[in-house]
Amino acid sequence: MTTTGSLAPGADADAADSAAAARPALPAPYLRWLAGAQLGALGDAALAFALGWAAAAHGGAAAGLVLTVITVARTLLVLVGGAVADRLGARRVMLAGDAVMLAATLALAAAAGVLGTPLRLLLLAALVIGVVDAFYLPASGSMPRLLVDAGQLPRALALRQAGGQLAALLGAPLGGALVAAGGLPATALVDAASFAVLLLVLLLLPVSDPRLAPAARARARTGTGTGTDRPAGLLREAAAGVRLATGDRLLRAALLLAGAAAGAVLPVVALLGPLLARAAGWGAGAAGLVAGAQGAGVLAAAVLLARRGAGAGRRPLGAGTGAAAGLCAAAAGIALLAAAPVPAAAVFGGLLTGAGSGLFAGRLGPLVLGAAPDTHLSRVQALLTLVQSAALVLSTGALGLLADAAGPRVPIALCALATGAAGVLALASPVLRRA
Repeated sequence: MTTTGSLAPGADADAADSAAAARPALPAPYLRWLAGAQLGALGDAALAFALGWAAAAHGGAAAGLVLTVITVARTLLVLVGGAVADRLGARRVMLAGDAVMLAATLALAAAAGVLGTPLRLLLLAALVIGVVDAFYLPASGSMPRLLVDAGQLPRALALRQAGGQLAALLGAPLGGALVAAGGLPATALVDAASFAVLLLVLLLLPVSDPRLAPAARARARTGTGTGTDRPAGLLREAAAGVRLATGDRLLRAALLLAGAAAGAVLPVVALLGPLLARAAGWGAGAAGLVAGAQGAGVLAAAVLLARRGAGAGRRPLGAGTGAAAGLCAAAAGIALLAAAPVPAAAVFGGLLTGAGSGLFAGRLGPLVLGAAPDTHLSRVQALLTLVQSAALVLSTGALGLLADAAGPRVPIALCALATGAAGVLALASPVLRRA
């Protein structure tokens, strides 16, 4: 007799165990690359702290200028970087980027050891980091799609998100310890060592022909293109990536949602949380606990998604619906932070905000990467980076001005409203619900 409706008691757990046992492990090449990438991210986070610390000695305006140079260089060139990665192949671009950064960090260590930390040296280092990021980030963003089957993408990206969050949490303390022990030169040498390890990992990836870019593989499968094809200019290729993403209903909706989340969620803990702690008289310790709780929430959501994957359970939550639900949860956490009467409530709000944003990122990332054609993987990742960076830059300035005029609770409440509205609109979007 076939039973319909809910399963018998205990069957849910048995089904979940069976699914977990049947789910294949992530490919070893991806795990090796991910380990190297997260080691590099840890070194980068430590160097970022060291650069900020050194720049702060020249005043707040100088520290802000160093960070701005990185962001502006990355934003201006990221679409071209995506076109280069699609043309030449992600692995080639990453090898070049790691080689440049290995040389740059060694040179930075030597120069800082001789000259100290003059502002011009810090600005030059920031410019190099921003330019390399513009080419590296789209290439590294496409790597999971190149190394992992489509069905494993959610788990692969969730594991990457968890590793990145862990690197972010540990990077500042590591940077502080390295600066205390040996200053900027020591931190730059440690970052150089991480680039050397990542270079070795990339060289050992089992790629039969590294000259084959994703576009070349797509032409080989479809039989289009000839050996006499002339590549279009990089700007035209970058524009083609923008046209493709904005012309595809799913990618367009996902990118708009990513921009809305970046503008409404990211400034809350980084900018408005510390302002709230100061205004309420809670002190720096409370602000640190709120930020730490947000990071812990992101990490917990990423680890859960990495363990369960997209197919866990009888009725898995769709990628678009899961991303929308994550935004709604983050909106509740931000609202709690806006109304928090005591630090403990603010910490819980930060935790809920992090868990919701972690669920959002863990669901939206596979959706965007899976919807991108092989020929445009890096360009779509570049556009995702551009949309998030632009939204963050615009909202951060406006929210800071509003906080000065009306206090921090008002912009935090507006962020909660905007995040919740984005989540509700995503739930109402047919194209995202079906994703």
